[in-house]
Amino acid sequence: MPLKTRLRNGKAIAPALDLPPPFRLVTLREVGDAFAHAQKVAAEEGAGTLVFVGRFDLAEFAVVLEPDEPLRTARRAFYAGMNALHDALLVHAPPEKPIAFDWPDSVRVDGGLVGGGRLAWPKGADENAPPEWLVFGAMIRTVSMTGDPGLFPLETALDQEGFDESGSSALVESFARHLMVRIDTWQEDGFAEIAKDYLMQLSPEKGARRDIDANGDLLVRWIGSSEVERRALVPALMTPSWYDPKRGGPRQ
Repeated sequence: MPLKTRLRNGKAIAPALDLPPPFRLVTLREVGDAFAHAQKVAAEEGAGTLVFVGRFDLAEFAVVLEPDEPLRTARRAFYAGMNALHDALLVHAPPEKPIAFDWPDSVRVDGGLVGGGRLAWPKGADENAPPEWLVFGAMIRTVSMTGDPGLFPLETALDQEGFDESGSSALVESFARHLMVRIDTWQEDGFAEIAKDYLMQLSPEKGARRDIDANGDLLVRWIGSSEVERRALVPALMTPSWYDPKRGGPRQ
């Protein structure tokens, strides 16, 4: 069972989102940081805790997971989270709107950056033992605050791409449901199905065949070469490629 979804004790907050069991909602004000808060409360609140920040311009949330496999392989939960994020975006996207990943963590809609995912684990955790918790977090730009789209041609927002106007709450609700589906798939069919679906959404590299190793690294084999290029997941997760810490959100 790759990821537990049980809940622990703790006072529930009246939900503003329609989340499936076993999720329990924690809502922060706009100035809150969902990713940081989820890490802070993860050990006490346990798996299924979903932290949501009610912002106008961003869908910002983080969920606590409790894997029952060693940390070195449990980090692959990041890919399940990214798949669920992709699934949730598809629910609200216009027909045939292209949604793709830049490995490992960025999300692009029709080529424009909208945000991405992050993963955290306890500092100093033993690579060969199950971690006490993991936190998958994400931010998606729902509304552009720049005015003229031409000022920042490499970024975009869901409102500029014709997504429905159901807002960040509906996107997070969709994510929660799809994450449960992805966890069930992992349990029933193994991680290979998670990897296959993630790689299908990865931005193409001409002449490359890509796989995900047991520790989450990306393995790239180029046509005409017998060598394997390894792109390490852990250092990539330490500095999210899509996140601007000065802005506290997706970069421009």
